[in-house]
Amino acid sequence: MAEAHQAVAFQFTITPEGIDLQLSYQALNQIYLSGVRSWKKRVSRMRNRVIKGVYPASPSSWLFVVIAILVTMYMRSDPSMGLIAKIQQHLPLHVSLSAQGQNIVSALVFSTLLWLSLILALRLCLKLLLSYHQWMFEKHGQVSNTTKVWVTLVRLLSSRKPLLYSYQTSLPHLPVPAIRDTLDRYLESVRPLLTDPEFKRMTELANEFESSLGNRLQRYLKLKALWATNYVSDWWEEYIYLRGRSPIMVNSNYYGMDFLYVTPTPVQAARAGNTITALLLYRRKLNREELNPSRVPGTVIPLCAAQCERMFNTTRTPGADTDVLQHWQDSEFVAVYHNGRYFRLWVYRAGRLLSPREIEYQIQRILDDPSPPQAGEDKLGALTAGDRTPWSQIRKQYFSSGGNKRSLDAIERAAFFVTLDNEEQGMRGEDPAGNLDRYAKSLLHGKCYDRWFDKSFSIVIYKNGKNGLNAEHSWADAPTVAHLWEFTLATDAFHLGYTEDGHCKGEIDRSLPHPQRLTWDIPTEVQAQVSSSLALAQALADDVDCHVFPFREFGKGRIKKLRISPDAFIQIGLQLAYYRDRGGFSLTYEASMTRLFREGRTETVRSCSNESCAFVKALEGGEVKRLFRLASERHQNLYRMAMTGAGIDRHLFCLYVVSKYLGVDSPFLKEVLSEPWRLSTSQTPVQQMELFDLKNNPDFISLGGGFGPVADDGYGVSYIIVGEDMINFHVSSKYSCSETVSKTIGQQRQTGLTVSVKVWFGTRSLLITML
Repeated sequence: MAEAHQAVAFQFTITPEGIDLQLSYQALNQIYLSGVRSWKKRVSRMRNRVIKGVYPASPSSWLFVVIAILVTMYMRSDPSMGLIAKIQQHLPLHVSLSAQGQNIVSALVFSTLLWLSLILALRLCLKLLLSYHQWMFEKHGQVSNTTKVWVTLVRLLSSRKPLLYSYQTSLPHLPVPAIRDTLDRYLESVRPLLTDPEFKRMTELANEFESSLGNRLQRYLKLKALWATNYVSDWWEEYIYLRGRSPIMVNSNYYGMDFLYVTPTPVQAARAGNTITALLLYRRKLNREELNPSRVPGTVIPLCAAQCERMFNTTRTPGADTDVLQHWQDSEFVAVYHNGRYFRLWVYRAGRLLSPREIEYQIQRILDDPSPPQAGEDKLGALTAGDRTPWSQIRKQYFSSGGNKRSLDAIERAAFFVTLDNEEQGMRGEDPAGNLDRYAKSLLHGKCYDRWFDKSFSIVIYKNGKNGLNAEHSWADAPTVAHLWEFTLATDAFHLGYTEDGHCKGEIDRSLPHPQRLTWDIPTEVQAQVSSSLALAQALADDVDCHVFPFREFGKGRIKKLRISPDAFIQIGLQLAYYRDRGGFSLTYEASMTRLFREGRTETVRSCSNESCAFVKALEGGEVKRLFRLASERHQNLYRMAMTGAGIDRHLFCLYVVSKYLGVDSPFLKEVLSEPWRLSTSQTPVQQMELFDLKNNPDFISLGGGFGPVADDGYGVSYIIVGEDMINFHVSSKYSCSETVSKTIGQQRQTGLTVSVKVWFGTRSLLITML
């Protein structure tokens, strides 16, 4: 193969006259430039380590401290109170240095120690300030003097422009709640779901747990919290994600969509070129830590950025009992799938990133390649869509050496995975609503073999230029991926752009080597397992019912005029929709972040509360407006408590893990953790980076993303609040359950939202009409 010959830097042959050495200067130059790029990255990392290591101070502040100490010494004053003299006595070089030299070296040592002490003190002060969360519970417009002083101090200590990870060591650790508080909050959350006898029984179980086993487990958990950075995250990643043996497709992975109304170009290769370039530009900013740290919207409070570390060059590899997340420091290529064939596409040449036009050129070469798939190659990706244990066994037996290992390494070590899909997707044609549903299903599972579900994320580029992504869940949560996707879409449309005929901009180096076709040797045993995994995955995919719809009657602008939280408003509308659909209430999961704490991930907001149930039941009564206000305030309070470490479920989960390590059983914990989440919800953040003005570009509205149902007889609901006048919903359920229909809950939800806003405005006649 031509590319293989070009990759050889030198060749030699042995002749009777000696060794004939033939150098390829082009290949050597490529190696040299790649080495220069690698060293630049190492130097950049070292520089960033120094800058973020001394934050909130700056490296130049060391010079200021040294000069200040030397000036005071020159003025015959001893700012060290005798410490410089003691340092001078213990200098190992006191014999070879003059008295003045010893004095200066001692002053430098003292200045450095003083500087480091000041940095630690500033960092401790910042950590204490970031541990204050009372500001979240204060009413809008009623800020206490304590909070005002706190805001001023936080701004003062974080006035220097930070790098992406500058705040990491200043973030507080997630606190362990008191066990009595968690039990009380749990009992309150299940009260509207249980009858009086059931609630009495659950209360007795909780009290028995606290008095017998609970306090013992709590002591172990507090010990872990003292030792570990975060007492939840490592166990959550391992036991909730990596130890799962069922398919991660649908059950764990989630998806993100393209713009709703706009497709920047209808040229598939061009859209792939800009999308890949935008993702690699994001990776460059990530590696250089040039991205601004995420913050709580509208505040200066930073959020943990630890999830960004494994965004690229990461793969979930299957194991017999547990999977492993493998992350590589760098990767200069992406893996591409098209028409049943796998390719390695190099995106760097001579140490530089290829231009979007060059990547488009390479993608077009793949699209034009007429070669057929090798035996067993076309549906190989189904192994990542099936059960994890068979995939682990097949991987170990048939992909651990030789050509199969090299090809698998090319996929797993790639920056990310790209699928060039032959279908057309998006809101189009005579059935735009139905096409949106099909678009969601395509991104969630595709054909079950044309995605590589183990990759940290996979990009899908459709034939008509639409795109989307599928993300693996264990390494990060949706807000982190949404941040990446928001940058990608905005950079693609507003920064990189396209020519008038829809192609990428830039020049082409036509001497680029062809994308490398990956080669496989797939024996019949592997093909049999591929067929088995595909059958399982196909049954799972066929069972998923997805419904995506934009709600345009009103948005957060009108909701905020009511002085109501948009998220609380939507969650109450969801309770009404579920009640009308199923005739009752259900344990409801809403994902909240705990990234105010170091290595924080998520906590559960139990949205079905006494107050929300009272509102739904009393919808025809006279106190509807007051109950709606109470339900909204209660939901906001639950959300704030979850964000500030006072949630319920992660604490109980960790207590359960400790009990398993100790080999003891708790009927209370066993029952709590087996309760099904029939209503699982999540809000997708939007405009985290504000790369373009949505008001001036209203057509560039994001559809957000969604996920599969958590329970077989439940719903998965994702929503994104876009601008002031639109809310996009993604609803999923399973066809195999006769009681769940995604379109039905979607229609009920639209009605519930409309009813809610009309209730609040007091239009009683319209309310009766809606009912």
